[in-house]
Amino acid sequence: MSEPTRREMLLLGATAMLPVPVAAQETPRRGGALTVHFATEQRILNPSLQASTGVYIVGGKIQEALLDLDAQGNPVGVLAESWESAPDGLTHTFRLRRGVSWHDGKPFTSADVQFTAMEMWKKILNYGTTLQQFLTEVQTPDPHTAVFKYEKPMPQGLLLRALPDLGYVSPKHVFETGDIRQNPANTAPIGTGPFKFVQYERGQFIIADRNPNYWRDNMPYLDRVVWRVVSDRAAAAAQLESGQILFSPYSSLSIADLQRLGRDPRFEATTRGNEGNVRTNTLEFNFRNPVLADIRVRKAIAHSLNVPFFIENFLGPFAKPGTGPIPSVSTDYYPTAPMPQYGYDVALANRLLDEAGQRRGAGGVRFSVRLLPAPWGEDIALWATFIQQSLQQVGIRVEIVRNDAAGFLRSVYNDWNFDLASGWHQYRSDPAVSTTVWYRSGSPRGAPWTNQWGWKDDRIDGIIDAAATEVDPVKRKALYADFVRSAQTELPLWMPIEQIFVSVFNRRIRNAGNNPRWASSTWHDTWLAS
Repeated sequence: MSEPTRREMLLLGATAMLPVPVAAQETPRRGGALTVHFATEQRILNPSLQASTGVYIVGGKIQEALLDLDAQGNPVGVLAESWESAPDGLTHTFRLRRGVSWHDGKPFTSADVQFTAMEMWKKILNYGTTLQQFLTEVQTPDPHTAVFKYEKPMPQGLLLRALPDLGYVSPKHVFETGDIRQNPANTAPIGTGPFKFVQYERGQFIIADRNPNYWRDNMPYLDRVVWRVVSDRAAAAAQLESGQILFSPYSSLSIADLQRLGRDPRFEATTRGNEGNVRTNTLEFNFRNPVLADIRVRKAIAHSLNVPFFIENFLGPFAKPGTGPIPSVSTDYYPTAPMPQYGYDVALANRLLDEAGQRRGAGGVRFSVRLLPAPWGEDIALWATFIQQSLQQVGIRVEIVRNDAAGFLRSVYNDWNFDLASGWHQYRSDPAVSTTVWYRSGSPRGAPWTNQWGWKDDRIDGIIDAAATEVDPVKRKALYADFVRSAQTELPLWMPIEQIFVSVFNRRIRNAGNNPRWASSTWHDTWLAS
């Protein structure tokens, strides 16, 4: 089969954004198993401890958060029924849902929320440690009320936008004894969700069955969810075509297969249901390498990469040039003023490298670096190769070191054993949720997708903290514009490409993509047509 033409790619990109209507009069069909492509295995499956789409795709069906997003992208109650906030932002009260039980039969109470917030979100959760740094206590005046107390203001909008991803609750009675990180429930989750964990066979599959005691009446519709571990993208596409897999999330297939399957009437290849998970491709610098600690070298590397060319020839219509850490889809916080950018300019790159004292030596090589690409998607692998080839022309030799998911996370975020790294940053509605943590110093060593670069800027830390505690939305937006300007100037990492994930649905799936983080949410109302 020939590769799609550029025109075909553009047409696919235009049509993939359009929702496919489902007949409103259809009656949900009970039963059946939804089989899901699980491309990258995780060290844990507990979303209270690790914020990651790779965790949510499984854990989000078993455990539940206080809130989720509705079809319009607004916060909606899950384990919390209602909430109220003090005007000063120091107190937030959540009224919890009654009649909810953990999968082991124990009742869900405010004690679970208190324990999870203080011991997991605040101390361990990769984005939660920054978000909840000013959380002082969670009061539990009764089993169905949790009162969050902060020493500095927590804007209500920020908290509500964060909780769909950073508000998953774990059972206190399961985790209160022993090392939380080593608890076996992290890979055999116990939750309140519509599906109960059954089995995990590493390298093969994960199974969760219908929770017969789920708190939503007559739900879920599905009997079972099976996640098939398939790391080979071509094999995953073949299993979709044969019906062994019905859903592939988060751009886990090759770009060519996404385009090909999007033209097959049995499937929908779309960004629908991923609007809450916009991502940017990253280039991360290890400041422990004195060469990369020189800002002239970092800027030279950025100027050496022809980003529009890469997008045009490798990514197609699902991507566009990024302009900074806050993507253009953020209508509330995207800066309106121009920010520092790093266009393709090889002559300038060579001049900056010379000024930095990195002269060419034998064979025209200035210095060598090791680049670790994350194993999340084909675009990251292509981007790594493009970086390698592009930097060669300015005298920088790049060795690409490829690891599995656990090896990448350990090498970059725990062992700091890298020079350059590349992966995905995901924007989740508000910069304080999962963006500024890439820049603020002080995250615990080993926390994924946080500032582990050996870089600290007190001024930027101050801007981040001020924005995270500012209750006036106009002032918050101005602070975030200052943050973007400073981050783009100092360039501790670079986010030059903006994308939205692409999912492939078998058209038998109903209620698919019906909220902006559908692949991460509960699937309580998902069903399969015959």
